[in-house]
Amino acid sequence: MKIHPLLSIILLALALPVIAGDRPIGQKFITRSEVIAQHGIAATSHPLATQIALDILKQGGNAIDAAIAANAALGLMEPMSNGIGGDLFAIVWDAKTQKLYGLNASGRSPKSLTLDHFREQGLTQIPPLSPLAVSVPGAVDGWFQLHKRFGKLSMKKILAPTIAYARDGFPVTEIIAQDWQAGASQLHEQPGFQETYMPGGRAPIKGEIFRNPRLADTYTEIARRGRDAFYRGKLARQMAAFMQEVGGFLSYDDLAAHRSQWVEPVSTNYRGFDIWELPPNGQGIAALQILNILEGFDIQGMGFGSTAYIHHFVEAKKLAFEDRARFYADPDFNDIPVESLISKGYADERRALINPAHAAQTVPAGHPALKGGDTIYLTVADEDGNMASLIQSNFYSMGSGLCPGLGFVFQNRGVLFDLEEGQYNTYAPGKRPFHTIIPAFVTRDGRPYLSFGVMGGAVQPQMHAQVIVNLIDFGMNLQEAGDAPRIRHSGSSQPTGERMTDGGTLYLESGIPEEIVQALINMGHRVSDEPAFFGGYQAIMWDGENQVYYGASESRKDGQAAGY
Repeated sequence: MKIHPLLSIILLALALPVIAGDRPIGQKFITRSEVIAQHGIAATSHPLATQIALDILKQGGNAIDAAIAANAALGLMEPMSNGIGGDLFAIVWDAKTQKLYGLNASGRSPKSLTLDHFREQGLTQIPPLSPLAVSVPGAVDGWFQLHKRFGKLSMKKILAPTIAYARDGFPVTEIIAQDWQAGASQLHEQPGFQETYMPGGRAPIKGEIFRNPRLADTYTEIARRGRDAFYRGKLARQMAAFMQEVGGFLSYDDLAAHRSQWVEPVSTNYRGFDIWELPPNGQGIAALQILNILEGFDIQGMGFGSTAYIHHFVEAKKLAFEDRARFYADPDFNDIPVESLISKGYADERRALINPAHAAQTVPAGHPALKGGDTIYLTVADEDGNMASLIQSNFYSMGSGLCPGLGFVFQNRGVLFDLEEGQYNTYAPGKRPFHTIIPAFVTRDGRPYLSFGVMGGAVQPQMHAQVIVNLIDFGMNLQEAGDAPRIRHSGSSQPTGERMTDGGTLYLESGIPEEIVQALINMGHRVSDEPAFFGGYQAIMWDGENQVYYGASESRKDGQAAGY
């Protein structure tokens, strides 16, 4: 019997062994395909939170409603990374006005805590697990500011799914279980911590059902009585009493006075794409500074993962981060030269300092013209064209570890204040600390193109820039841009920045060939083989030609992108 030649090829293909990880298309490091959907899409660091976001969209909610719902869920399901004891930042594309809006929902330091107190205690930096590190939690007000301006569904409907999961329980996922156990090993003696996060005397393991009835009660109170329940009601009084009991300075008056701030996003154009970040007290403009410097080089010609690309990227990062250490702080207390820092002319000056053949051991902060961690990132888009880019954090894993009996931990963002007098970020009462968490957005020709973020403390601007370069210079798709092996450079770090004195340390994710590593060492880079954290990525891209969304989620975490 004769077999048709085409059938022979099919049978042969079926008989060949399939190697795990091999894909018929795309870069060799890609872990999965992009998600493509017409009506709505969500990308978060937990599959259940992604599903909650989609459920909200299907109930008639918009991207902002779904983002709030997903953030509430992540505060329950990924407590080592975020929660309502922390702060929030967001960038929203509003389809109705065809405009971007920025929200800074970060809290301020206690008004009764002074710089003199730290001196009297003999402290040169703020202890991370001390009540001295606790600033006002800004996330809840952030939810309500976003909801008041853009929301459609009631907060009762938005918070209902997470309230149910908090009471009935949810299974703990793999990466979260590992991080939870690591956090608990450090924080188990903090007041209130074990009662909330260590049922039976230990952190939950993968697959175990975890319940948080205290958080369910707190969310229920917030859903019923609004943001004032948290900042002026019985929840505020309980938080203030707890902080007084543990020797902290955060007071009822500090909570009652809190307000988020709407801010104008700032941008630079990188090869025809407008990259948007929020201005300080966050570090978003560092990504813009890095991209401005890189734009003067033939990055595409260097090639992804090449010695030349990695070297030039790291040197650009060093320059941007030295400015970050000096200038980034609360603009209410300083005249931050944002416009100059992200200008093309300033980038030209800084770019000239890069030696193409050798790594810099020190770099100076620039002279721009003056005018006078652990985190979650999520993004949601809806069928009307609204897109939300939202990031939220406790700062350290599980923050300060201080639990006021309400189902969450207080952040310890105050660690990032500088206790040296005369700096931009020097501690002062009622001041917002330097912040690491940054959402991002990209437009093209005035239209929405990309909502994305990469969680992970000081690595975030570096990873924002790498994602943009991967997409624009190296032509990767949305999932490939996140899966690609990453570069991380750390300077001789102080809590408020990376004031490099010895060249710093370069960490390269697996996938960079050994000969590239050796070439970088020969150029003067100190390359470490120690394990390092390379962030966590989520993204949504709008394809205007086909009228569809593309979604991607971080392969290094438990997350999921999904749509309908």
